[in-house]
Amino acid sequence: MSDRISVVILAAGKGTRLKLNQPKPLVKAVGRALVDYIISAVESLDHDKVDITVITGHAKELVEDHINQLPSKNKINFVHQREQKGTGHAVQEYMAQSPNASDYTYTFIMCADTPLLSKATLENMITRLKQKDSSAVCASFVAQNPHGYGRIIKSDKGFKITEEKDASESEKLIKEVNSGLYLIKTSYLVDALKSLDDNNASGEFYLTDVFKPGADVEALCFDSEEDFLGVNDLVQLHRIERSLRLRKNIELLESGVRLIDIENTYIDTSVEIGEGTLIHPNSVLQGQTKIGKNCVVESGCVIKSSEIDSDVSIYANSYIEKAKIQSHCQIGPYARLREGSHLAESVKIGNFVESKKSFFDTASKVSHLSYVGDAEIGARTNIGCGFITCNYDGANKHKTKIGSDCFIGSDSQAIAPVEIGDECFVASGSTINQSMPKGSFAISRTRQTTKEGLAKKFIKKKSNP
Repeated sequence: MSDRISVVILAAGKGTRLKLNQPKPLVKAVGRALVDYIISAVESLDHDKVDITVITGHAKELVEDHINQLPSKNKINFVHQREQKGTGHAVQEYMAQSPNASDYTYTFIMCADTPLLSKATLENMITRLKQKDSSAVCASFVAQNPHGYGRIIKSDKGFKITEEKDASESEKLIKEVNSGLYLIKTSYLVDALKSLDDNNASGEFYLTDVFKPGADVEALCFDSEEDFLGVNDLVQLHRIERSLRLRKNIELLESGVRLIDIENTYIDTSVEIGEGTLIHPNSVLQGQTKIGKNCVVESGCVIKSSEIDSDVSIYANSYIEKAKIQSHCQIGPYARLREGSHLAESVKIGNFVESKKSFFDTASKVSHLSYVGDAEIGARTNIGCGFITCNYDGANKHKTKIGSDCFIGSDSQAIAPVEIGDECFVASGSTINQSMPKGSFAISRTRQTTKEGLAKKFIKKKSNP
C-alpha cells in the first residue's frame, strides 16, 4: 500500500441557521464559496498523492456542478449522503460508495465551512501523525467561548471527545475543543467505523467516537483558533470575512501594493494587484479583477472582474464591471463602465459618463455627462458634453462607429446604425441619423431667431406682497 492520502470534505449541510437561499458549502466569503477555500488548501499540500472526495447532501447537484467548474489540479470525486445522520455516517457512506477508499494510507477528514484552514495546519497534522506513528490525530484548540464545540476530555488512558449536547456541566467548563479536522490511518478508521452507534443526545453517528480512551490517538492542540473557525450563522460569516480580507490585504501590502486603510478596503481573495498601485479606503474590488502596476484607485470605486493595465487612474466613486482598460487611462470621477467596455491606451472617460459594449481607441476622450453604448470611437476623437448614442430602437440594439480625429460637439446624438468617418466635425446640438464621409461637417439644428425687446413678454416677475 503506497503512502497516499485521501481527503474527505464534509459538505452535505444545508446551513439552515445562515438563512440564505443556497447550500452552505456554496455561501460566498470574500468572493469565493466556502468549499473553494478548503479545496485550495488541500491542493496546496506538498504531497504527490492526494485525492479529494466531497460528501454532498443538500442541493447535491448545485454543489457538484460548482466544484466541477473549479480550476482544480485533479479530478474531484463525490459521494452522496442521502440521509444526514451525522459525521460518522457521512464517512461510512464514503467508505461504502468509494471502491478504493481503504487503499489509502491516511484519510484526512475536514469540514467544508472552515475557509481559514491553512496549508501549514494541514502539513503540521501530517508531520505529527507520521512522527508519532499514531492511529489518529484530532486538531484541537483552546476556545475563548467553547459553547457549541465538542470538548476534549483527557484522562490517564488518553482522551475522548464529548459533544456539547452530551457533556455534563463540569465537562462544559473545559475550553480545549474539537476543531472537526482529523487525520486517521485508514486501516484504523475502517475498523473504528464498524463500532459507531447513535446512542447519544442527537441520535446521530458521531465520527468523534473514533477517538476512544486507550486507543493510540492524539489531540494536537494548536495555539490559535482562527484556522478552525466555522460558519454556522451570519455573525460567524462576518467574522470570517473580516479575517479573510485582512489576510488578503496584508498579503498585498507585503507585495508592494499601498492600501491606505486595510480595515476599510474590500478586496476579494481572487483579485490581483501590481506593485506600486495605491488603493484608497472604501474601494470594493471583486471577482477576477487584475490591476497592473502604479495605478490609483480612489475612494468609493467598485471594480468587478475587470482587467486594468499599469498607470491607470480611477477617480472617486466610479463603477467598472467586466471591462478592459489599457495603460495610462483616466476614468471618473463618477464614471460607469459596463460589460464589454474596452479602453485603449491613454483614453479619458470623465465624470458621469456611462459606456457599454464600446471600444475607445487610443487617446480618445469622453469627458462629461455622456452615454456611449454599442459603439466604436476612433483614436484621438473628442466627444463633448451630453453626447448620446441612441442604440436601442425598442426591439434591437444597433451600432455607432465614429472614426479617428473627430470632434463631436456637445449635446449631440447619433441615431444608430450610423457611421461617422475620420476627421469629421459634428456641430453642437446636432442629431446625426445619416452616415458622414471622411472630413465632412454636419449640423442639424434649426436656425436661431432673435427678436429684440421681446424678452419682457416671457419673463415673469413676482408680485409685491
